[in-house]
Amino acid sequence: MSAPDPAYLQLLAHECVELVSRTFGHQLDWSPKSLSTLDEVCVELLADGPLVDERRELWGRLIGAYTGEVAIRAHGGEWVMHEASPGTPAISALGVTGLPFGLAARVLNGEPYKSLASFVSALPVIAERAKHG
Repeated sequence: MSAPDPAYLQLLAHECVELVSRTFGHQLDWSPKSLSTLDEVCVELLADGPLVDERRELWGRLIGAYTGEVAIRAHGGEWVMHEASPGTPAISALGVTGLPFGLAARVLNGEPYKSLASFVSALPVIAERAKHG
C-alpha cells in the first residue's frame, strides 16, 4: 500500500479554501474553528437537495483534504493509508487514525449529527481515552 501524497492533498485543501471563498464568500483560515464554517457551507450545498455525482465527488475530495489538513496542523499529525479505507488517505494524529474523506462523504450525504468541526476537536479526547482504555 503506497503512502498518500501530502503535496497533492495540500493542493486539494487549498482548492477548497479558494472555492469556498469564491462560491460562498467565507474565509477558511486552517484553524479548527474554520471547520464550523465549512460545516455551514455543507448545509448551504445541500439546501437545494443532495449533491449528485461529479459535484459530490469534487466537494468530497476538497472537504476531506481540508478537514484532514486542519487536523494534521492542529495536532501534529500526518497523512497515512489505513486498511479501513483502502486507496483513500487517512490521517494519524495523537496516536489516533481518522478518516476525513469518509466523514466528508457522510456530511455531504446529509447524515444527521455529523460534523467536520467535531472531528478535529474529538481527536484529543479519543487519544486520551485510548491511553487509559
